[in-house]
Amino acid sequence: MTDEATFDDFMKLDIRVGRIIAAEPFPEARKPAIKLRVDFGPEIGERKSSAQITAHYAPETLPGRRVLGVVNFPPRQIGKFMSEALVLGVPDAEGEVVLIEPERDVPVGGRLF
Repeated sequence: MTDEATFDDFMKLDIRVGRIIAAEPFPEARKPAIKLRVDFGPEIGERKSSAQITAHYAPETLPGRRVLGVVNFPPRQIGKFMSEALVLGVPDAEGEVVLIEPERDVPVGGRLF
């Protein structure tokens, strides 16, 4: 188990609903990954992200899909690519990433609480 966090700690994370608007292979990455462009709504805008999701997703299947992402981490350099958001997922039984998606059609930009 990890250290306990307070509700205030949780509220420091800005987790928003986004819609993937573009996806392409990221062959330069050390581990197989996909470059994503995600629209997080008018308040946040578009952000780039690199995601190690190639086991379950192909780039052409991702545009239009809604995802959850942390939008207030500092940008992170991944090779020659600057990742500006962390798209969230959970591991399946084999440890491969499965994206977290809202179960209903919710507005892009909505904040998780």
